[in-house]
Amino acid sequence: MSGPILDDWKDRAQAVVAFGGGHGLHASLSALRLLVDDLTVDELTAIVTVADNGGSSGRLRREFDVLPPGDLRMALAALCGSDDWGTTWAEVLQHRFAGDGEMKGHNLGNLLIVGLWELLGDHVAALDWVARLLGAKGRVLPMALTPMDITAHVRGLAPGDPNELVPVHGQVEVATTDGVIDSIALVPEDPPAAPAALEAIAGADWAFLGPGSWFTSVIPHLRVPALRDALLATPARVVIVLNLAEQAGETPGFGPADHLAVLLEHAPALKVDTVLADESSVGDGLADLREAVDACGARLVLDDVSVGDGTPRHDPIKLARAYAAIMTG
Repeated sequence: MSGPILDDWKDRAQAVVAFGGGHGLHASLSALRLLVDDLTVDELTAIVTVADNGGSSGRLRREFDVLPPGDLRMALAALCGSDDWGTTWAEVLQHRFAGDGEMKGHNLGNLLIVGLWELLGDHVAALDWVARLLGAKGRVLPMALTPMDITAHVRGLAPGDPNELVPVHGQVEVATTDGVIDSIALVPEDPPAAPAALEAIAGADWAFLGPGSWFTSVIPHLRVPALRDALLATPARVVIVLNLAEQAGETPGFGPADHLAVLLEHAPALKVDTVLADESSVGDGLADLREAVDACGARLVLDDVSVGDGTPRHDPIKLARAYAAIMTG
């Protein structure tokens, strides 16, 4: 990866933290990993949501009483290098067993992570060992050190009263609700954050939130009191990376300004430096987005960051260029 934007950014060491989970964080970390490869980003830390209760992660969580490993696995895979070693290990981590037996649906990476958790008895140390094995271009840390659940207050589920708030429990259940999510909370309300995560936030130059499932991957970080307080206190410049489209179940009918507004409702004191949106995805919501960004004292950056095939997915190379431009702006 090369170009004038990246060349201008060389020799400027930066410490970056990225928050999220799932495919959104995978795209963001894939972009940031390119900056580590080509530039002098000297420290990259992913702080990952750990509230999944479905699929392989949910099964392992219930059986072994551990953190759900799936989002952590995806973050590690994103940080693998682009050489043969890195690409091979990324495929190993993401390999999902087929067949009809008890292993069906499990990811090999999930099993590796849980096995090291059992062996070492330390969530963070085990993830560091996996990162070393992979040659990962950064560190992956859990949002909290204990399993948790997401509870949402949802409108439109109560017969006869569309405005009544109904509680919905569980990450999968929240992500697939038929109602409109008003807010989320965590159970427990004050889970212990990894000290290493708090240290990374305190020492960061930049903090990236999003893209990703808004209520189940991005906003949960703001509901962990220690993480939220660290974000409010950090000298890092905060970048909100907006999704390319609404998401069925979580954000139906949401425009770009709605995504920003609901995030700030969960952390009103958060000081945002930059909001990044895909220029082709904003559409008729541009005026509202500009107003919302101005209201929170941030700058709006519109760029081409989608894969461009009609699906709402970010392109890591385009995203890397946009991130580099923001950091030099």
